[in-house]
Amino acid sequence: MKQYVIYTRVSTEDQGKSGHGLDAQRRDIDIFLERFTEVPFEVVGTFCDVLSGKLDDRPELGKALALVRKTGAELLVAKLDRLSRKVAFIAALIEDPKVRLRVAQMPHADKFQLHIYAALAEQERDFISARTVAALKEAKAKGKKLGGLRDKTMARNAAIQEKARQEARPAMAVIGPMRAGGESLMAIADALNRTGVATSRGGRWTAKQVSRVIDRASAG
Repeated sequence: MKQYVIYTRVSTEDQGKSGHGLDAQRRDIDIFLERFTEVPFEVVGTFCDVLSGKLDDRPELGKALALVRKTGAELLVAKLDRLSRKVAFIAALIEDPKVRLRVAQMPHADKFQLHIYAALAEQERDFISARTVAALKEAKAKGKKLGGLRDKTMARNAAIQEKARQEARPAMAVIGPMRAGGESLMAIADALNRTGVATSRGGRWTAKQVSRVIDRASAG
């Protein structure tokens, strides 16, 4: 029987966000267990940390990994960044022979794809941080008043764009291989709808939405 150890994580600021909150993580995990796992299956443990992803020392994750190594169960998380925001930490888990990692939002991803996704996500976060610092320095040098309505609007738009790119990459784990195999946008949309994979807004896929995800992933 397939066995899973479920791990979720929120930081204080994440708890109110629809994409990172516990309810969203549990929903994604439930979808995975309903549609993408072997049956029968058993959840042998559930653990949750309320800590920043920048911290490697997380007690509940430690307990989850100990149970995984003891039982041979798979570690199941909703999103890769719930494990950590550091590619080195995720890479170490991926290469651990006693740990098999499954990500609900990337149900068909293999070790190589998970590693690449983690590296891209870290690179993007570093670039966005550096770009923000550079923009603030430039604005200050030009004598602009920081913190005004325009700055807030720019920050909000940047956050929306980043969220769109982040959401596009997991979907590409499914869309990419189908597109590479010559499938049409409509065929990909139909396949996603048949398997119950929802869009970022919880709706049904169309050919246009599939095209947008491909464009966002390419732009990222």
